[in-house]
Amino acid sequence: MNRVNFVNIVIAILIILSFFWFAKAMYSTEPPMVKVDYTKFLRYVDQGMLSDVVVSDDGSVRFHLKGDKRLYEVYAPWIEKDGNLIKKLAEKGVKVSGEKSISSSVWVNVLGTLIPTLLLIFVWIFVMRAIASRGNSAMTFTRSRARMFKPGERKVTFKDVAGVDEAVEELQEVVDFLRNPAKYNRIGARMPKGILLVGPPGTGKTLLARAVAGEANVPFFHISGSDFVELFVGVGAARVRDLFNQAKANAPCIVFIDEIDAVGRHRGAGLGGGHDEREQTLNQLLVEMDGFDSKEGIIVMAATNRPDILDPALLRPGRFDKKVIVDPPDLRGREAILKIHLRGKPISEDVDVRILAKRTTGFVGADLENLINEAALLAARESRTVISMKDFEEAIDRVIAGPARKSRVISAREKKVIAYHEVGHAIVSTVLPNADPVHRISIIPRGYKALGYTLQLPHEDKYLVSKREMLDRITAILGGRAAEEIIFGDITSGAANDIERATEMARAMVCELGMSDRLGPLSWGKTEKEVFLGKDLARIRNFSEEVASEIDEEVKSIVMDCYERAKKILLDHRQQMDRIVELLLSKETIEGDELRKILKSELAEKGEDLVEEEKHSEVDQEVDN
Repeated sequence: MNRVNFVNIVIAILIILSFFWFAKAMYSTEPPMVKVDYTKFLRYVDQGMLSDVVVSDDGSVRFHLKGDKRLYEVYAPWIEKDGNLIKKLAEKGVKVSGEKSISSSVWVNVLGTLIPTLLLIFVWIFVMRAIASRGNSAMTFTRSRARMFKPGERKVTFKDVAGVDEAVEELQEVVDFLRNPAKYNRIGARMPKGILLVGPPGTGKTLLARAVAGEANVPFFHISGSDFVELFVGVGAARVRDLFNQAKANAPCIVFIDEIDAVGRHRGAGLGGGHDEREQTLNQLLVEMDGFDSKEGIIVMAATNRPDILDPALLRPGRFDKKVIVDPPDLRGREAILKIHLRGKPISEDVDVRILAKRTTGFVGADLENLINEAALLAARESRTVISMKDFEEAIDRVIAGPARKSRVISAREKKVIAYHEVGHAIVSTVLPNADPVHRISIIPRGYKALGYTLQLPHEDKYLVSKREMLDRITAILGGRAAEEIIFGDITSGAANDIERATEMARAMVCELGMSDRLGPLSWGKTEKEVFLGKDLARIRNFSEEVASEIDEEVKSIVMDCYERAKKILLDHRQQMDRIVELLLSKETIEGDELRKILKSELAEKGEDLVEEEKHSEVDQEVDN
């Protein structure tokens, strides 16, 4: 406890004690005490002036006179042995009583006042400390919640960022401006007041902002958009003002607002009109960004994954007038990110970062960091000192499909159905020329619902999907259902998700991508979005009932054609399917290379060849180069 707090507590104690003593003196109901000598007391007795007498064992005698409310006291310890005096008092009708004395009556009064006082002080100190520990005292209620990182504190640089080379290149000029603002001011150039980082969750937007501050070696203010908004109107606007006042006092600096869509949503979409707390906070933010000069060296950075719902006034030139797109990393980016997160970790020699990057298509930086941590946990669980490739493979399966549930009891028949279902997916995917190659087949239950899975991983990042690829994907998805019908002559509920995905893809081909020969290159239906809710509500039908019927017929035609195609492929490879299922039932998990090896050997006996295997090898070579 520092000196200031100690002095404040002492002053509070004195004030409270003074209050209690004053209240006791003002509101005391006890009559005043008058002390007399014994001679006077005897005269009062002889004259019959006493109304009552109280004799105490400590020798004091208190009495009242008739018609007098004052209390009189005389010290006469011998009165108890004076029988004549007691008899005379009784004859004159005086009420005589006795009581046990309390010698510490003064201390009782003091303690009776002091104990409640100390109790109140203790409660006051406890409550004030609890409030102060939460940082929500009345004095700091309107203060900004931003955390300031000073230069050199938890420093992050562009060396700690990978997979977003274009974004880093865009932000290099911001660093140069913060280091040397005179260079830009001489030619009349100004830096954007606001830079908006746009990208999916986990792509490293916050890390990029901290890297800019670390490279420029300037203070970094970090706050979330939700930290501005409170129940009480006006608090968010006050916090915005306080944030920019702190930034001006520490210029040059970077102010980073994470998840700005929490406070920067389109105005007028809420139920509160223009008077609710969120919109007042946004208005103050717009005013503050207009109010400071870019020459001061303050750069506002913000991150969001929903730029479509931000208010247009926030995105106009002079505010957030520059957008930096932070895309998910490609193959090389994932490899670089993995190398950064593997720094300082004991890695086995069999770990190939290149292979891990290939097998994590679609993963962002946060996913890759979680993948490495998951692999480290698996190694630590078995008390090993290094992380092996086996740990990373299991970690990939856990991230994609969930943890294995080996305790789930599945009957032999159901396990056989699951095996044929998954092998049906795998064979169709391997035979089709445009489907993604199979990486692993497993009948080990994982996650919440998956009784088995077929993992397909493309060898390269794709940004365009052709019509043939879409049809092959639908065919591969329906391979499991086709295998059940061929082998058992019956179908199960295990293909429910497959049917849903196949139907959605076929409908997208017809309604959105214009991939229907029957309906032509037209878009059918329009997606209606609600800004306030921030999600799709419905798809508006801008076509007639006749067209709707044709759309349904075309979707059905695509799905049924793909289904028949999958059945034909599996019937042509029936023997290979039985052999692969037998192997899968014994091992529970087989790799894609084993699958392709069995198919290739069976086809070689027939004098045929697996074209898809050659295509995959060419893709591997191309990616490796």
